[in-house]
Amino acid sequence: QVQLVESGGGSVQTGGSLRLSCQISGYTGRSYCMGWFRQAPGKEREGLAAIDSNDSTNYADSVKGRFTISQDNSKKMVWLQINSLQPDDTATYYCAADLICGGYGDAFYSGLKRSDYTYWGTGLQVTVSS
Repeated sequence: QVQLVESGGGSVQTGGSLRLSCQISGYTGRSYCMGWFRQAPGKEREGLAAIDSNDSTNYADSVKGRFTISQDNSKKMVWLQINSLQPDDTATYYCAADLICGGYGDAFYSGLKRSDYTYWGTGLQVTVSS
């Protein structure tokens, strides 16, 4: 059973940075795709960034230039580097994974939709204070 465990959340001041981590367990294959999402109170869960086992990436327009997704396939680790944090970034952040992936250039697949993923972490809190 694939499991995801996130770490690295916390409280930071405006302008600070965080690196969120997600460890994949229960899967020994090399082909997978991962995504990072966030959900603020009263808002829908939004996709932020996605990466596949070929290191192809896709980002939501709203985070391009500030968020960077990366991975170490051999360690089954995925990271989300967030720079220039703003109070609007305050949310619960989730990593997600699936073993069946599309291409980010496909018309109907972006890796940024909840329906793109089967497995989810439990989430971690990021709070940005002004």
